[in-house]
Amino acid sequence: MNKKFLMPVAVLAASSLLSGCAALGLGGGGAKPGSNTRYVARDVNTLYTAAKDKLDNKQYEVAAALFDEVERQHPYSPWARRAQLMSAFSYYMAQKYNESIQSSRRFLSIHPGNKDAGYAYYLIALSYYEQISDVTRDQKISEQALAALGEVQRRYPTSRYASDATLKIDLVRDHLAGKEMEIGRFYQRRALWLASSLRFREVVDKYDTTTHAPEALYRLTESYLAMGVPEEAKKAAAVLGANYPGSEWYARAYNLMQKNAPAA
Repeated sequence: MNKKFLMPVAVLAASSLLSGCAALGLGGGGAKPGSNTRYVARDVNTLYTAAKDKLDNKQYEVAAALFDEVERQHPYSPWARRAQLMSAFSYYMAQKYNESIQSSRRFLSIHPGNKDAGYAYYLIALSYYEQISDVTRDQKISEQALAALGEVQRRYPTSRYASDATLKIDLVRDHLAGKEMEIGRFYQRRALWLASSLRFREVVDKYDTTTHAPEALYRLTESYLAMGVPEEAKKAAAVLGANYPGSEWYARAYNLMQKNAPAA
């Protein structure tokens, strides 16, 4: 994702004000990563410029530590608020997502009504989203991402972050539906038909707009037939035919019903 899009406008403007300031000996070419983040009293311009320089050079963890130092050394400066957001952004770019979430939440706890609060919520959502694992793993983080993205959408529906949040919500929902399908197929392979039907019903009821819905209806038809309830299988196949009449899954469900429950 483009770094310029992620940076809040106010922070970008603040950064440009300092772009011409010298680092005054900070971050020299021979310095080890993190060696310039120890506590040494420095004026706010020096600290912020050094942090921005590290960020521009993709030394994200060092940048985050220096932005944190701006807040520690100059807590009542106007730069402290900007540094909090830049620290959260730097941690995000360093793939230190938990630290980014913590920094963003700290900003919101201190400045809940700030004009950049929407960006902080968005950064929290992105940090959860980037941690989503494949469908074979526990999906708690996916649920957290969905909740955080939904909060961005609800709180800031007209913001520049809302459309991206909406897109990612659809992707997360599809991912969660995929997890339900994986578990349902697992139960099917072991002839645990009631358990499988509950998983497929969850997809049909909760994730009906995802790409997994047609297969879920077909698998539901299979499970109901195996359980000996052809009328329920007929209902699932009928819903599949009504919503996805030209799909492969409906063709398979139709043939399955004709073979196993033609009367139904």
